[in-house]
Amino acid sequence: MTKHPFVNALLASGYISILVTLIFNSPKVVTDNELGMMLPVLMLSLFVLSAALMGYVFLYQPLQLLVEGKKEEATKLFLTTLASFAGITATLLIAWFFLRNVF
Repeated sequence: MTKHPFVNALLASGYISILVTLIFNSPKVVTDNELGMMLPVLMLSLFVLSAALMGYVFLYQPLQLLVEGKKEEATKLFLTTLASFAGITATLLIAWFFLRNVF
């Protein structure tokens, strides 16, 4: 995606936030098993799409660097992006833990 690990991590967090917001704010779709076999198909499709998108965000630039022979830079970019995403996730988890009774 970019060579800025924090931007990559923010993009991943933003995608997840938008997806969850859409799911929580959508009208209730499943009542009395209306969708039948379509629900598992939709959920697996969403999972595959999300895995592909996250793979692109996390791996595209490091793989390009690796192909160019810049192994150390590729490793550093991937691990820094992963650490940034872990930091954002940890911050959200801690904020939720302390703020869950406030709202």
